[in-house]
Amino acid sequence: MSPNLKLSATIAVLFTLAVSSATAKTFDVRQSGATGDGKTLDTTAIQKALDDCEKSGGGIVELPAGTYLSRPIFLRNGTTLQLDAGAVLQARDEPADFLDAKGATIAFVNGKQLRDIAITGRGTIDGAGARWWAPVRAAKKSGAKEKETVHRPRMIVLANCKNVRVEGVTLQNSPSFHLVPSDCTDVIISGVTIRAPADSPNTDAMDPSCKNLLVTNCTFDVGDDNIAIKAGHATGAGIFQDENITVIGCTFLHGHGMSIGSETRGGVKNLLVTNCTFNGTTSGIRIKTSRDRGGLIEGAVYTDLTMKNVEVPINITCYYPKVPATDAAQPVTENTPIYRDILIKNLTASGPKSAGFIVGLPEMCISNVVFENVTLATKTGLTIRNAQGIQFKNSTVTVQSGAPFTAENATVTGLADAKK
Repeated sequence: MSPNLKLSATIAVLFTLAVSSATAKTFDVRQSGATGDGKTLDTTAIQKALDDCEKSGGGIVELPAGTYLSRPIFLRNGTTLQLDAGAVLQARDEPADFLDAKGATIAFVNGKQLRDIAITGRGTIDGAGARWWAPVRAAKKSGAKEKETVHRPRMIVLANCKNVRVEGVTLQNSPSFHLVPSDCTDVIISGVTIRAPADSPNTDAMDPSCKNLLVTNCTFDVGDDNIAIKAGHATGAGIFQDENITVIGCTFLHGHGMSIGSETRGGVKNLLVTNCTFNGTTSGIRIKTSRDRGGLIEGAVYTDLTMKNVEVPINITCYYPKVPATDAAQPVTENTPIYRDILIKNLTASGPKSAGFIVGLPEMCISNVVFENVTLATKTGLTIRNAQGIQFKNSTVTVQSGAPFTAENATVTGLADAKK
C-alpha cells in the first residue's frame, strides 16, 4: 500500500470513530460515586461507570475536572474514557496494586480483545513513576546486575483491540512504558503529549505493535524510546506483523528517537515517517535488533524531517545493544534480521557526535538504503558495514574530523563530492 493510501485508510477509521462518539450516551464518574479529591480511592466508581457504559451499549465515561486517585482500571467494549480539562487520573505507587490474582503485573489502564474504544480529552493520566525509578537509577549507577526487584507496570496496555483512538490527552510519569497498543488493528493516536523526566529509566512514550496505525501531531519527551515499533512475540495465530504505520507532524524531544525494535521477529512493512522534528534526542532514525530477535524490515520511508542537536541521526544496526568491533558470519536462521528498501528523503540533521551507523551482519547485509536530498552535519562520519546498495542522491555529509564515511564489506555510491 502506498503512503497516500495508508493515510487515507487510517483517516477513514478516525472519521468513523469520531462520528460514533458524537452521539454517545455519557456516564459521569461522579454519579457513580467518584470524589475527584485526590485522596479518596475512586477505582470502584470509575470501574462501575465503565461497566455500566458497556452494558448500556457503549458511550462516554466522563471524568470532570478533579484528581481521581485509582488502582488499575479496565476499559470495556464501545467505551470512550474522556478526561475533561483539569481532570487527572492519578495512579497510586503501591506495587501490590499492580498484581493480578496470579501475581502477574498489570498496567494502570488495561484493555484486552476490545472493539471501538477510546481515551480522549484535555486531561492527564499520571503514572506516579518516581518511586519506581529511584531503585533502577541507583542500580544502574552502582553497576548492579539486577536493576529492580519488582517488575514495573506500564501505564496503558491495549492488547488485541480493534478500532482504537487516543486523542488530546497528556500521559506522564509512567513507571515504565507509557502507551502500548499491542497486536492492535486500526489505531489512531492524535494530539497526545507524553512526557517523563529525561533520566527516568525505560519510560518509552509509545511501543506499538499494530496494523493500520496513524500517529499524528503528538509530542514525545521521555527517558527512553520516543516511539519503538515492536514486532517480536508469538500470538495465538503465530507472529504478529506490523504494517501500514504512518507517523506525521510529531515532535521528538528527550528520548531515543523514532525506533523499530529491538523485537522484530514479526517484521515491519510499510512505515511512513513524515514532517516531524527532532530536538535533543539521542538518535533520530533508529532500527535495532539482534540475531536472535530479527525479522523482515522493508518499505520504510522517512521524509521531510528536521533534526537538531541529535547525537546520532542515523542508527540502523543488526546488533543490540552494542555493535562489536569485529564479527564472523553465522548461519542464517528464521531469526536473522533482514533490512531492505529504506528511503530517507529531505532530511536535515545536525548533532554533536556521529552521523551514525548502517551496520548489517556479515551473513545478511542491509540492502537498498537510499538517501535523497539529505544533509548531515556532525562531528564524525557514517560507519557503513555489511551493507549493499547504499545510495546518496544530492546529499552531503559534513564532518569536523575524519572521512564523511567509512565502508567495510559495503557498496556506497553518490558521496564522492561530500564535504570534509
